[in-house]
Parts: sequence; structure tokens; C-alpha cells
Amino acid sequence: MNELVWEKRQFGHRARLALTPAQARLMDGQAHAARTMWNCLHDWWTMLPKDKRSLVAADAAIRQARKEIDWLAVLPAQAGQAVLKTYVQAWRNCWDRRADAPNLKARLRRVISVDIPQGRDLNIRRVHRRWGMVNIPKVGRVRFRWTKDLPVGKLADRENRITGARLVKDGLGWHIAFRVQTLESKPEPHNGPEIGIDAGVSLPLALSDGNHQDHGRPARLPDGTADRDKWLNPEEKAKLLRLEQRAAHRKSFRRPKERSSNRLNHTYDQIKQLRAKATRRVIDWQHQTTTNLARTYGTVVLEQLNITNMVKSAKGTIEEPGTNVAQKSGLNRSISQEAWGRTVTMLTYRTGRYGGTLHKVPAPGTSLRCSACGLTTAGSREDQATFVCKNPDCGWSGNADWNAARNILHLYRIGLVAIPAAGRAVVRRTRGAKPATAR
Repeated sequence: MNELVWEKRQFGHRARLALTPAQARLMDGQAHAARTMWNCLHDWWTMLPKDKRSLVAADAAIRQARKEIDWLAVLPAQAGQAVLKTYVQAWRNCWDRRADAPNLKARLRRVISVDIPQGRDLNIRRVHRRWGMVNIPKVGRVRFRWTKDLPVGKLADRENRITGARLVKDGLGWHIAFRVQTLESKPEPHNGPEIGIDAGVSLPLALSDGNHQDHGRPARLPDGTADRDKWLNPEEKAKLLRLEQRAAHRKSFRRPKERSSNRLNHTYDQIKQLRAKATRRVIDWQHQTTTNLARTYGTVVLEQLNITNMVKSAKGTIEEPGTNVAQKSGLNRSISQEAWGRTVTMLTYRTGRYGGTLHKVPAPGTSLRCSACGLTTAGSREDQATFVCKNPDCGWSGNADWNAARNILHLYRIGLVAIPAAGRAVVRRTRGAKPATAR
């Protein structure tokens, strides 16, 4: 009998908070104080010479600011320390070329949040089948929606516990994201079949075995334009259109550099609620789909895509203007709406949780090469959804995304795997493996 191997697992669980109006005002004050502290810290950091920047000096500056500015003191001391740690980590990511340099946080264009770094401050209790209670510093006891069993009370120990939380506000209100640490048995290797997956716009996830994953929502409107609100039903789309027209009408009366009226801000909040509802639906579909794929298949193969470069604007410059700018803008919106990067992230940790593996292969040529004969013939990709091999000896035809998924799986089977190293994708081919030729 095989002996179980235990390993630590860390994950997040997000729940909706039920705040009173007074508690919501306190939370908004803390969030804006955290945002202002970030901006002040950024100005202080960039103003000083490099030899005088240090964590000790930054910590002293934060403490002094909380003493001198009353409305900064509404933010708990530990939440202020979390702002400093997050800011320093942002610079380290920039120095390691994993992200851009940190910048100022705008009031309206950023998601506001507050961090609770210590899990013991939460004091979580379950009071009802559907509700629990959590303690938020300087706010008090708050109800939250109980949708998942958490390691609290008698179930909590050194290995299974909640290590902290983050309070996040979106268009639907305040939520709390718990950081959960558990000790689970290491899954046995998944013996399921291999699968190649091609991410697309018309067909969200095309699988090499033909079991395509579609969310049942057309990517385009009847006139052929991209549908940016496909996750909303017709009534919600009509409401969104009315709200956008109302916001444009009210904005026309605002003078330059004049603050928005309360009515305009209320209209913007209603638009945010509909956008947040659509985002929640697509995330739910991604969670369910990636879980099903991780349970079914033992090896998942994807393309190594640089999504940031794929969604760059095609406007160009005044001297060299771009071509097909409107078509490229529609394609960029469709790619961003499908959120390929989030799908890859979910597949990565879910395949590991169920004992499977995930690999990436180079993307060039997978959508233009025939998956039956292995040849790239001009004109084979007739349109977005149709592939007909123009090789006289082949003539294979089928869905273009399905053809790409079959090519992706074949690249993995011959050993052509993209391995990210030193910030770039490096191609490795096993010894004795020949390039893709006739199958």
C-alpha cells in the first residue's frame, strides 16, 4: 500500500460582505487612506536619492505621517505596513523584469482594497448555514456569505488555518478574500489522456479530440461586429445602453476640469455593476471549465502566447499611421474579453492539484499548418473558422481552431516544448526528434 505524501497548499477564497451603511463608509475611508499612503510613499521614494532609500526610512516616514495626518490614522497600522511591503515588492518585480515600475494610483480607475495581514485578527465564526462573522480592524464585526468550509475554530491548527485576508471593492460592493493554508495529501499522477488546446475568439477552447468547450454565447453580433457585452442577457444589454447614453448626455453638461455631479457618478456606478456581473459570469465559466479539463485529462498542452503583444494597438503614429485599425481594435477587445491569461493560470494550478501536468509549445505556424499532412500551403486557412488543406495529396478540411489544437498536441509529442528561461521562451527538442513533417 502506497504511503500518503502530504504537502502544504495555499489558496484564496472570496466571499461577499454584508456591510451596514456606516461600516461601508468606514471601509471606504480605510481604502482611500491606503491608496493615498501608496501615492505619498511613491513620491517620497522617487524623490530621495537611491543611496537613502531603505525599508527603515520608509517605515519611519509612514509612522510620522499617521501621527500628523488624522485621516491617514483611520487605516490600521498593520494595513499600513502591508502597503509598504506591497510597494517594495512591486519594485522588486520591476527590477527582475517581471512587471513595469509602480506608479501612482488614481482614485476612480483603480480597484481599492485594504489588507489584513494577520489571520488571528479576523476571529471568524460561523453563525448560520449561509452566513459567518468576521472581525475587521477599526470597523467591527461584519457578516459574510458562507459558501465554503474554512479551517476555523476546532478545525484550525498550525497546518490548517487562515493566514490573512484582503478586502476588495468592485462594482457589486465589498468582498473579503481569505488566504487559506491547508495540509493535503499529494495527488497521484493522473493517468488520463493527453489533450491539445487552442484558445480562440469564436471558439473559446478548441480541443484536439473534438470535445470543444464553448460558453454558448456568440462572439459577434448579427452585423458581424464583435459583441463586447456577450455575457449579458438582452434586457441587461438594453439597460447598459440606456445607462451609457444617459452618462454621455450628463457628461456633456460638465465644464472642463469640473467635478462630476452626483447623478453622473450614480450612473457610472450602475454601469460598473453590470460590468462586474458580466465579469463574474465569465470567471464562473472559467472555473467550471478548467476544473472539468483537469479532472478529465492527465496532460494539457497549450500555446506559448505573448498576449500583451497580441493586444497592442495598431494606430501607429502620425508619420506612419496603421492599417485596419478598427478591425484590430475589435479583435483586441475580443481577446481581452476572453481572458486567455486567466484561463491558463487556472489550468496551471488545477492540473497540479489533480495530479496532471501542463506544457506549452511554440505558437508560430500552428494555425496555418495542416494537422493531417504536416505541410503549410498558402490559402489553406480560408477564414476564421474554416481550414481546407490545399495540398493536392491531402485535402483535409475542418474547423481551423481544431486543426490548431491537433498541431499543438503533435508538437508536444515530438518533444518541441517551450520552456521559459531568463525571461524568454526557449525551444527544446528531444534527441532524435524530427521536425513536423508528414504524419
